[in-house]
This record gives sequence, structure tokens and C-alpha cells, in this order.
Amino acid sequence: MSRKPTREEIRRAPKVLLHDHLDGGLRPATVAELADAHGYTALPENEPEALGRWFRDASDSGSLERYLETFTHTVAVMQTADALYRVARECAEDLAADGIVYAEVRYAPEQHLVEGLSLEAVVEAVNAGFLDGGREHGVQVRSLLTAMRHQARSREIAELAVRYRDHGVAGFDIAGAEAGNPPTRHLDAFEYLQRENAHFTIHAGEAFGLPSIWQAIQWCGADRLGHGVRIIDDISEDGAKLGRLAEYVRDKRIPLEMCPTSNVQTGAARSIAAHPIGLLTRLRFRVTVNTDNRLMSGTTLSEEFTRLVEAFGYGWADLRWFTINAMKSSFLHFDERLALIDDVLKPGFAALEDRQSTV
Repeated sequence: MSRKPTREEIRRAPKVLLHDHLDGGLRPATVAELADAHGYTALPENEPEALGRWFRDASDSGSLERYLETFTHTVAVMQTADALYRVARECAEDLAADGIVYAEVRYAPEQHLVEGLSLEAVVEAVNAGFLDGGREHGVQVRSLLTAMRHQARSREIAELAVRYRDHGVAGFDIAGAEAGNPPTRHLDAFEYLQRENAHFTIHAGEAFGLPSIWQAIQWCGADRLGHGVRIIDDISEDGAKLGRLAEYVRDKRIPLEMCPTSNVQTGAARSIAAHPIGLLTRLRFRVTVNTDNRLMSGTTLSEEFTRLVEAFGYGWADLRWFTINAMKSSFLHFDERLALIDDVLKPGFAALEDRQSTV
């Protein structure tokens, strides 16, 4: 039996990230510095190391609502064009350092207007940061514009995503507390996006169950499911029997943007070892692995893969499968996806496997 991939080997592997929140991935030092520069005095800690610990501890409550409260502080320091540009550029640098070659990073433009920025200025600042950071560090980073499901600006944000889709925006998303805020409240936005041949994903099946997933797919037409972990509720414990919805999701190859560590923090899974990703992978759903919020979860994509290797005994073939799934499921054009798969991902994994076999 070949030995399991190590954390450092996994870090060197070319990887693809589809579900990562910009306001959930700041460096603690950047949060502290921006707070000081902009007069934000509500941080629970001022020293970066202590602040980083606070974010992780506050996110381990087992409640999605409590988890979302941590974003108050990161969003508060992302209210100027310079701050947004810096955060986006550092995001690209951090993702590249983790071996990521393509990423779609999401954020809600409507949350960054407190100091007078327009929606367009927010998008342009973030896109510029991603572009410059990506060029400098060799990673493609594109935006997903998120509308908050408890607000009423989804159509406006959808139109913004279409307006900038040739300028760094890959697609659209809705996020926020699922319970009481079904995706069908935003049908106008989703129908508009479909008419415009635009891509979108929907947070569904994280803190709320099968109705949220069903609505996201069958009413709203989602290309991907953000999390989708509760699809497990439509599958027997041994995986022998799938309900109609689970069968449809698997048959249609609808991508699941799974975020194991985050799901444990919010109570959507008891542990990594008990996470539905194990059964869903065995049943060959279109599973992808993601970080969700790197600051709050104290994680990277390499760390997520490492935890799955430790919990489920996955090897290089499994990690390559997750990665190819993600690339196939991205909102890039087909020829661009294929080029990355054939020219970057497959050769990168093959080289690591060959190196391991000769050790």
C-alpha cells in the first residue's frame, strides 16, 4: 500500500477552489492594521495572533448564526477601495502560496457601502486586487458576487454580475442564514441570470434541509450548490437507497461545494470523520472540497485535503478526483477549463505521484 500524501506534498499539488469568502479569509494582521488605520475600535483583540485565535474560537460554537457574527469585524474594515484592493490582492497571494491555480472567491458588494462607495467601485477595487495579485503570484482568481438572502437587492447584484462578467466576475451567489430565507424569494434575480446565460451558485443545504436544496435546483436553476451537505438526509445510512432528490443531484452531476471544517464548526456535521463527504464521495456525487472561510476556520485547502486524508485514508487518486471535479464545475469557459485540466492539473498530480513512488 502506498503511503498517504503528506500536508507539504498536498500543498505543492495544483488545486482549485470554488467556495471561499473574501471577508472570511483576511489575515489577522491585516484586520488589525486596517482597523487602526480607519478608526475601527470594536475589535475583540488588537494583537494579530490573539485576534486570529478569537476568530477561530468564536467560530466553533456549532451555530451558523453565531459563526456569521464574526464577519461584523472583517466587513467593518473593508469599506474603502484601498482596503478592498489590499484584501483581494493578499487573498490571491495566500491562495497561490497554498498551491491553488484557479479560484472563485465570493463577497457581497452591498456590505461594503458604509463609507460611500458605489457597488461598481467595490467590484472594480476587488477585481483589480485579484488581477494584480494573480499576475504577481501565478493564480487566476475570479469573483462571485453575492446577494444577502435576507435583503432585497438580489436583482440589482445579479445585474451587476452580468455587467462585469467579462471583467473578472465569474458568477452570482446568495448567502446568509437559510432558515426563513428561502432561495425562491429571489426568483426574479435567478430568472434574469438564466435569460442572460449567466452562471450562479446558491448556498443551500448547509443549515437548512432538503427543501432548501430542492428550491435552489428545481425552482431557481442553480448550477452548483453551496455546501449541499444536507442532501445526505435523502440517502439511507448505508448509502444503498437514494431518494428522488439525491438521485437527481447525482444523475445531473450537480456540483456540491463542500466545506468540511466549516460544517463541523456550524454544526452541520459532527466531525470530519462523520462528515457526509465520505459517503457522498463513495457514491460518486460531484463532490468538491473547499475552505469557506480561511480565517474563521483557521484553514487552507491543503489543510482540508489533509484532514480528509487522515479521516478517510484518501490517496492521490482521490485528491486528483476532487480537484478535477472542481475544475469541471468552475464557471470558466469550457476550453479554459480543459486547458487547466490537461496542461496543469493532471501533469501536476502525476509528477507528485511519480515522486512518491520513487521514494
